[in-house]
Amino acid sequence: MLSLVLSILEFLNSSISALCLTLDLGIWPESPSFSDANMPPVPAIWRGECEPGEAFNASSCNRKVIGARYYMSGYEAEEDSARIVSFRSPRDSSGHGSHTASTAAGRYVTNMNYKGLAAGGARGGAPMARIAVYKTCWDSGCYDVDLLAAFDDAIRDGVHLLSVSLGPDAPQGDYFKDAISIGSFHAASHGVLVVASVGNAGDRGSATNLAPWMITVGASSMDRDFASDIVLGNDTKFTGESLSLFGMNASARIISASEANAGYFTPYQSSYCLESSLNSTIARGKVLVCRIAEGSSESKLAKSKVVKEAGGVGMVLIDEADKDVAIPFVIPSAIVGKEIGREILSYINNTRKPMSKISRANTVLGSQPAPRIASFSSKGPNSLTPEILKPDVAAPGLNILAAWSPVAGRMQFNILSGTSMSCPHITGIATLVKAVHPSWSPSAIKSAIMTTATILDKNDEPIRVDPEGRRANSFDYGSGFVDPTRVLDPGLIYDAHPIDYKAFLCSIGYDEKSLRLVTRDNSTCDQTFTTASSLNYPSITVPNLKDSFSVTRTVTNVGKPRSVYKAVVSNPVGINVTVVPKQLIFNRYGQKIKFTVNFKVAAPSKGYAFGFLTWTSGDARVTSPLVVQAAPFPKGLMR
Repeated sequence: MLSLVLSILEFLNSSISALCLTLDLGIWPESPSFSDANMPPVPAIWRGECEPGEAFNASSCNRKVIGARYYMSGYEAEEDSARIVSFRSPRDSSGHGSHTASTAAGRYVTNMNYKGLAAGGARGGAPMARIAVYKTCWDSGCYDVDLLAAFDDAIRDGVHLLSVSLGPDAPQGDYFKDAISIGSFHAASHGVLVVASVGNAGDRGSATNLAPWMITVGASSMDRDFASDIVLGNDTKFTGESLSLFGMNASARIISASEANAGYFTPYQSSYCLESSLNSTIARGKVLVCRIAEGSSESKLAKSKVVKEAGGVGMVLIDEADKDVAIPFVIPSAIVGKEIGREILSYINNTRKPMSKISRANTVLGSQPAPRIASFSSKGPNSLTPEILKPDVAAPGLNILAAWSPVAGRMQFNILSGTSMSCPHITGIATLVKAVHPSWSPSAIKSAIMTTATILDKNDEPIRVDPEGRRANSFDYGSGFVDPTRVLDPGLIYDAHPIDYKAFLCSIGYDEKSLRLVTRDNSTCDQTFTTASSLNYPSITVPNLKDSFSVTRTVTNVGKPRSVYKAVVSNPVGINVTVVPKQLIFNRYGQKIKFTVNFKVAAPSKGYAFGFLTWTSGDARVTSPLVVQAAPFPKGLMR
């Protein structure tokens, strides 16, 4: 079966014609990732356009990049109109838009690399898919009026999927005060799947893009790292993350940056290598050990510049939070975690003449464990509607190599990290599913991706979370890490339609007036759910379980016409879960069967507990996370 699926994927990658759209910062159409060589003519159903502008005209589009628009109304209303904007056109000046578009649907490039690192052939998830680009964001940010206009145009133009590597700040506000939630609601109502990033805040409860009608993506690592060696004078060797192409030819003295404090800066302040905080007389010719504040937005790259300006020849940066994010430092440098940092500082403090040497960065293949959930990837629970689990799924988002704008760094390709990078991985996979199953709804495609995901790493061990290495749960990865070899044949799907999302909104307190402001029709709340948990979602979350509660779901058979599925349950700690019926018997393709999941508190527990429900039939496995939090018992009440 696996070889068959891989054969289908390869066929699709040579023949797919799905229309994939990105809402982002534009595109560099001349990149080899966007070549239209050997692509068939633009599909007749395409209704979009190639909007001319600065350094961009109709001929900038081709059979690969078939549409491009840009939006400035919000920018011009909010910002100084005299401010210089790079490329008043769909052309990308930052690199971000080209990076995400090529990750989702870039053509095969024979020797993609970042200045020699990660060299080899590479392509996007759906390399034969068409791309349309809607430039909605500028250096100063994104504007609601522009985002909403882009959503409307994309729907009219005839796109199949939208990739949105954008999001609001956490905590997210009301669904209908958020442009992405509103725009994606209309997209889903027109059969267009929206894939969005969960955010980069990293904290519990910081997830954004929370609406159930979109698929929200967390970020993980791959089994490839970029590392520099740090060799101490006692021959102890450590490895740190880096993209620095500079290496030291000889060992040099290593000191804590706190020893090189300058002027009015205290040693503590100087240990963070702040601008102007280092005494160049002390720092010159030395390797400095710097820190970065936990949760800080300080630039790691800037710290290497501060050290270089002070005459330092290398830097070890202690960063427990994001130690695995590779940075293109301007001097030999490497990022290490708190434990390695403590060992290096201990060596410095207990050695009369401590020395060190830092190598240039190298590509490390086969790094383990992999995948790991990235520390920066925003986590659940859903702060707006806790009955809906977010993120939905995880995909690679750490140190991703893809296309770039040469205006931003004089290079064709670059390595970036973020949930902006994981989002288009899922977009590419969803595009393949859409090509095989063109009649499937957005929720059906989302279900196929979610229910086939895995919670195990490449060594069949539970996926872990950076930086502490704890065991991951559904608030970290949703249903798990995407498995593209299984998504085309999920067996069963959990389907939902616009009427279900309206019932969901009514169940969480929206009245008909507020509903109609967004739906732009005569929608009513005649059909509603008793609770938001009743939405036919591929995951099941019960955030306030009082003794017992039941949830009904409906699955549709998209596998073998005649098949029998049996329920397998892993109970969340302290919760008893039963499924009725325990067996689903299908006689035809497309048949729908309802089942009920009953939850009952078995033992007092604190916080959320995690389990899963899997429907099995032969090799088919259809898995849903079960996320439950028991309501606290009243004081003095014994059970």
